[in-house]
Amino acid sequence: MFKAENIDLHYGASQALRHVGFTAQKGQVTCLMGRNGVGKTSILRAITGHHPITSGTLWWNDQKINSLPPYKRAQLGIAYVPQGREIFPQLTVLENMTTGFSVLPRSLRHIPDNIFQLFPVLKDMLSRRGGDLSGGQQQQLAIARALVTRPTLLLLDEPTEGIQPSIIKDIQRVISFLREQGDMAIILVEQYFEFARDLADEYAVLERGEVVLAGAKADMDESEVRKYLTV
Repeated sequence: MFKAENIDLHYGASQALRHVGFTAQKGQVTCLMGRNGVGKTSILRAITGHHPITSGTLWWNDQKINSLPPYKRAQLGIAYVPQGREIFPQLTVLENMTTGFSVLPRSLRHIPDNIFQLFPVLKDMLSRRGGDLSGGQQQQLAIARALVTRPTLLLLDEPTEGIQPSIIKDIQRVISFLREQGDMAIILVEQYFEFARDLADEYAVLERGEVVLAGAKADMDESEVRKYLTV
């Protein structure tokens, strides 16, 4: 299980997160929702170690990870698909995926067969440069690159942003499949309410760096959540 306890995070004198707390269980999707600039990406950067927290505790599988560098967290099974995808445009699809090998022991440095079952389009594009792919294909590549590391905690930052509807459905299917395997906790940051609602087991809504609504999907008041998503 992942657990965030009373997380504060600052960028200089500006406080981005205030006493944020939530959990994510294996076999479940936890959705973090809210408008732009409320701290959703800051939470993911804190979990991966790309920005230090000011106070609070981050736990993964009963281990405190506050002081671990990003590569150590990746070795523990934490994988991050950033907003904007951030694939390597000059590398081929295959080379992009194999960058995930760096955190794996030699015995696991191969691409799992299920990657191409989940993203069949990538199998036909292994020699194409990442920058030549469409936005939707790049998003699939970014998720595939993360899955190559065999994560047990997968962080997805707005995977529907700028993606055509048909690819959004494919990504939704993949996330549902990964959840059903039962060996991965998934934290999904999303503004597209219907996408988040349909996938969520648990949810938390942020406003000005604080969690203002949280709970199980079954207890969600949709109208109340939507108030924090509209501009």
